[in-house]
Amino acid sequence: MDLQSLDTLHLHQKVTMMVNRYEAFADNGNGEPGQLVGFVEQKRLAFKEQVTIYTDAGRQHVLAGFKAQKVIDLASAYDVTDGNGQTIGTFRKDFGKSLVNSTWHLEQPNADTATGRERNHGIAVLRRIWGFLPFINDLPFPFRYHFDFLRNGSPVFSVDKKTWLRDHYLIRIQDPTVDRRLVIAQAVAVDALQSR
Repeated sequence: MDLQSLDTLHLHQKVTMMVNRYEAFADNGNGEPGQLVGFVEQKRLAFKEQVTIYTDAGRQHVLAGFKAQKVIDLASAYDVTDGNGQTIGTFRKDFGKSLVNSTWHLEQPNADTATGRERNHGIAVLRRIWGFLPFINDLPFPFRYHFDFLRNGSPVFSVDKKTWLRDHYLIRIQDPTVDRRLVIAQAVAVDALQSR
């Protein structure tokens, strides 16, 4: 399957006692997950600043990965590499803007920066309030949230949470030039690093 030709992906997260698992699927043509194109399995409570994305559940072939440039830095950038360890782009969370509305900046060589923000400002504010309430902050956030990534005002891709309690996302790619490996890495980061 030609990953770069895909314009719709599905990302599912499964949390178990021992690992966090992300699976990225191509769309099957009917709006449902089809062929697996990316797989992440990470031990819980492990050092989370480095993530490897494999092409298969057997973890035989590396598709991409991302690693923080600095260890303890809320505004740290993450280098995204291909299966051979070559840098294909970076992303970073804009810490200042994310205090109100989570904001990401995605950079790819030979392209202007794409900026992603939560689509619904009200949900963004409610998520922050939720995190401060001691009697519910350990519960999953029950509302869906979505991110739109734009470059110079034009849509690049979107990450839409499809389910209320489970972390299932629909990724729609509008820009044919954006590297799909970067899109998958950023979509995993939107979920995995959201609380940072």
